[in-house]
Amino acid sequence: MVNFWLSELLRSAALFGVAWLLGLWVLRDGIRVNYTRKILHFILFFVPPALLPLLPFDGSLLTVTLSSLVFLASIVIMSDPFRSRIPFLRTVFAAFDRPEDRPNTLKWLSTQILASYAVLIPVLAWLDAYGRVQLILITILVAGLGDGLAEPVGVRFGRHTYETRALFTDQRYTRSLEGSACVLLSGVLAVLVFSSQLGGAEFWLALALIPIAMTLAEAWSPHTWDGPFLYLVGGASTVLVLELAPRLASQVYH
Repeated sequence: MVNFWLSELLRSAALFGVAWLLGLWVLRDGIRVNYTRKILHFILFFVPPALLPLLPFDGSLLTVTLSSLVFLASIVIMSDPFRSRIPFLRTVFAAFDRPEDRPNTLKWLSTQILASYAVLIPVLAWLDAYGRVQLILITILVAGLGDGLAEPVGVRFGRHTYETRALFTDQRYTRSLEGSACVLLSGVLAVLVFSSQLGGAEFWLALALIPIAMTLAEAWSPHTWDGPFLYLVGGASTVLVLELAPRLASQVYH
């Protein structure tokens, strides 16, 4: 557990440090928060795996739960009573406070985190029942890379748009097919990257099912609430692959 807590400390330090620099970029140079927010998204997803070889620990439902509590605590100190008194926190907050999300920025972020972990924990237990927990990495890669690129690509190159809903408001938000294509391509890439962990029938079924399922999940999820839907659909489609692949292979064999 010592390595786990050191990893959490370094992750939080990296997140707050980079967010402060990005917040300065937003406040001083007017860079769009849509871009800085997604840089933080990548740090959140990819710093923990980078730290794991340096600070190895055995992941479990306990460490996932504790990690969620640490992250939620970092959201709490971003609330107005704290950031109104601490300039450092105001600058950090500026790195992910999109104007179109106000006044729901923290409400959406905190509820998404809670829902994501509420989905992720049973999904991990579900995959563990098959002895294939490592396959959650396919879903995590799509959520980290595909969802991370979808917004900045959509903002910069999106020409074919569609509307999505949001929680706690009647306001409608725009997504793009170009952004959704990032999720689809990342799904294909994720299955290819982890193909060594899939059998022959599993690989082809995963390639046909997971990228499309997760793309639709991201497209239909409420604004800022992609995470829970991506974890749920990614995990469920992975389990479906594990269920169907032996049956398809058996039919082909016979």
